[in-house]
Amino acid sequence: MNSQFEPLSSLLQQQQTQLDALLLLLRQELAALAARDIDSLNANTVQKQTLLAEIQATDSRIAANELLQTAREQPWFTQQVATLEHLLADCKQQNDVNQLTLEQSQLTLQRLKTELLSARGKSGLTYTNKGKPTVDNMGKGIKA
Repeated sequence: MNSQFEPLSSLLQQQQTQLDALLLLLRQELAALAARDIDSLNANTVQKQTLLAEIQATDSRIAANELLQTAREQPWFTQQVATLEHLLADCKQQNDVNQLTLEQSQLTLQRLKTELLSARGKSGLTYTNKGKPTVDNMGKGIKA
């Protein structure tokens, strides 16, 4: 690699560091989801948003670099981009795992809520117009 490509190489290294940090945050998010740690999830979300903005800014700076077209023909550049694409794929996969975990957690909570509602008022369990279970609390003493 020539020294003329040093600024571009530095930006690619910066983006790799940012993607490594994002992957770590996504893994921490999965642990927080498993532990149902809301405070950690909230802090993680703020960090993730900030990091994603930084990644986007770095990506824009790479795209605006005047030596980008020339660098695309260099072997070091294609190798570095392949590494970044692999890291990005790992981030996407971890994000998909987190999404599935969250969806399963929500389904479990919904089932628990339904069970609690049905145990609380077996005779009065009805459903809303959106299909959500609810308990009819109106007793027999109400006359309309």
